[in-house]
Amino acid sequence: MTQEHVIFWFRRDLRLTDNAGLHAALTSGYPVMALFIFDAEILSKLEDKDDRRVDFIFQALQRLNRQLERYGSRLIIRHGKPSEVMQEITGLVPVRSVYANRDYEPYARRRDAEVEQLLGSRGIDFRTFKDQLVFEPGEIVKNDGMPYTVYTPYSKRWKEMLGMQPPRSYPSEHEQRYASGLSLHSVSALEEIGFQPSGLVFPAPLVSTGIIRRYHETRDFPAMEGTTRLSVHLRFGTVSIRELVRMARIENDTWLGELIWREFFMTILYFFPHVTERSFKPAYDAICWRNNEDEFTRWCRGTTGYPIVDAGMRELLATGHMHNRIRMVVASFLTKHLLIDWRWGESWFARHLLDFDLAANNGNWQWAAGCGCDAAPYFRIFNPYEQTKKFDSRLEYIGKWVPEFRQSGYPAPLVEHSTARLRALDAYKQGLATT
Repeated sequence: MTQEHVIFWFRRDLRLTDNAGLHAALTSGYPVMALFIFDAEILSKLEDKDDRRVDFIFQALQRLNRQLERYGSRLIIRHGKPSEVMQEITGLVPVRSVYANRDYEPYARRRDAEVEQLLGSRGIDFRTFKDQLVFEPGEIVKNDGMPYTVYTPYSKRWKEMLGMQPPRSYPSEHEQRYASGLSLHSVSALEEIGFQPSGLVFPAPLVSTGIIRRYHETRDFPAMEGTTRLSVHLRFGTVSIRELVRMARIENDTWLGELIWREFFMTILYFFPHVTERSFKPAYDAICWRNNEDEFTRWCRGTTGYPIVDAGMRELLATGHMHNRIRMVVASFLTKHLLIDWRWGESWFARHLLDFDLAANNGNWQWAAGCGCDAAPYFRIFNPYEQTKKFDSRLEYIGKWVPEFRQSGYPAPLVEHSTARLRALDAYKQGLATT
């Protein structure tokens, strides 16, 4: 009788180390086929054929494949609709179970339900595990069982739970029961799936203890190497959240708080999926946005006449990254100074951010616009000039990305700060008064 296999389906967990679902597959008693699927539905929505994120994933997959080759195996990379790929592979190879780590986004949940139904019709188990979060949606709840919608009590309860249930390790790197002799076709180049290399090289994650230790002192200064740059690695699972939480508990509570924010926003998205289309607070959907397309274009291109805003937008276009402090500044500027719908900015970030994560991107944009859970109050309007004085007083960050800001050719400000502030306050008050 032909040997049965189990499949481990890589998704947001592109690593062999400390991987919960992979560890379960490797200890199942069956040889493990490693599979990744470039989801055609997700890729079809990407506008840029040299999308940095697709290239990041592809480079991470190549690293995974080189590691698997040391064990006499390889990574099967496919492109298509996941249920159809599963149908094809399980028709070619005897499969007992498919293992995967859970994903909590609305589309992922629908996709997994479809795959589970398909596998179940063939008598194949679909087993999922907690891996990308320390505490899943529903594990951190109020006394009445309802989800938290304010960060501070959520964070307090999260830390209490962590003390009672420290994250365990899953030594998947020490298990080597991978399938060998696989003859299935595998994608070998980005061009096969309709994309092109970005021209960038994305190295494996580097966790700097020194940066984490000083994080509370350096995180707000965009010209400094004061943040970990690990958000993209958390997004695609090239680093273990459990490893980072263990380090954060030792080194820096402020940084731990950032990891908790990530899980908080994932919880909000899970229980309140309407936030992908509408404001968390319904009253804010009544705000009358100006939505000037020419002003939006200048914001996108980094030509607003506000140097710190323009620096952030140009950094995003050039690198796919934007410093966290600057993300707040440019988001406040778009929604308050220009009165442009936060969803426009959210979509622009979704297109260009290398570390784009639906829950965090949505949560942070609604925070900036004042319409989200636990949001900044609508009357909090960042002053770009004051932000520059506080966090880029030597103009190093601005000088790097907007070198012409002192020259005559640099555009005049799109709008005067105090005028824009009063206009925003009036628009928000009128919108909220109608509900």
